[in-house]
Amino acid sequence: MFRGLSFLRLWTGNTASGLATWALPFILGLAVLERSLSAVDLGIVLAARTAGFLVAVPVAGVLADRYSRRGVVFWAGLVAGAATPLIAAGMGRSVLVMAAAAAVVGVGQGACRPAFQALTAEVIAEDRRQQANAAMTLAVRVTTLVAPGLTAVLSQFASTSALVIGTGVLWLGAALIPPRGTFAPAPAKVRFFREFADGLREARRHPWFLAGLGALTAVIATGYSATGVVLPLVSRDRYDTEAVLAAGLTAYTLGALAGAVVIARWRPKRQGWAALIGLGCYGFAPLSLLFPVHPAFVVAAYAVAGLGIELFNVPWFTATQREVEPGKLARVSSLDFLFSYGLAPAGLALIAPAIDRFGAAPVLAACAVVCFAAPAAAALVPSSRDFRVTTSIKSV
Repeated sequence: MFRGLSFLRLWTGNTASGLATWALPFILGLAVLERSLSAVDLGIVLAARTAGFLVAVPVAGVLADRYSRRGVVFWAGLVAGAATPLIAAGMGRSVLVMAAAAAVVGVGQGACRPAFQALTAEVIAEDRRQQANAAMTLAVRVTTLVAPGLTAVLSQFASTSALVIGTGVLWLGAALIPPRGTFAPAPAKVRFFREFADGLREARRHPWFLAGLGALTAVIATGYSATGVVLPLVSRDRYDTEAVLAAGLTAYTLGALAGAVVIARWRPKRQGWAALIGLGCYGFAPLSLLFPVHPAFVVAAYAVAGLGIELFNVPWFTATQREVEPGKLARVSSLDFLFSYGLAPAGLALIAPAIDRFGAAPVLAACAVVCFAAPAAAALVPSSRDFRVTTSIKSV
């Protein structure tokens, strides 16, 4: 894949945006350690970035289907890159300035996601998209793995403000590096609500997409949120060490890396069912926290969850790029990001009160059941077998 200049530019731009996205929270965490930013202020800034992301995703989906996807990526990266220095300028001075700038960065981040998804379908031939998507997600996982350590190393040579500005440089790279696509939309006045509704109708034409999106949203809002809240508590209270927390998160990332490598070449006969089985593997993570097992079981469960999530993600993205009408691909992709990742903060906000009210064990048990049951229910939809609507179903 990397022998082609177009893919190399696409991969590099997407990786730059991912590194900028993942590095910022770690850099601002250093500001908390330096006492130039409080923990509360950090939460406000990151919440503002998430809000900007959620606002931008559906808008960018419409714009990327009406205008050049490459152009949307360019302006999104440019906006995020231009706003980033304001986060550094407000550090230790004004949390309001930081939050406003972070919201703009979130807008750029959210606008990039559906545009990059659609641009991949333009640049990469259909028979090579699964490999391309695997390479993209591999970069994301490597970024997740190295961002904390890289940030810590760089902090020895540069100030926190300089590191924040460095993420802005990455955003400029994301804006300038990707190649031009081939999509040529018919010029027309943009009517946001009408065109967003067209994207909803296109999504409804693909029952496998609605079923898979529902399952993914359920897993992220319950299992992902529960383990994010409970794993630190279990590591501290049950095992009396932070090593289980670190090992579990590392195992998840390494499992995801392995999943990306496997799915780059593996073509299961029933790709949709195989992907949904992979998604259901996330249920092992909350299940491992439910019982007083040896820490190795927790680490193994997180590795399996990471492996499974990429066995789902790559075929899911590839099928969406293959099956959805090209002129509506960005809008449908925006629904994916809006519901799956958009509901994650809501899940995190509700899990802690639920644990306080009912206890960790019932909440973990319920989340494990949802993680196993939601993909199984999605698999019952006939077109979910191959993530493809058959000709007979289309004609009904």
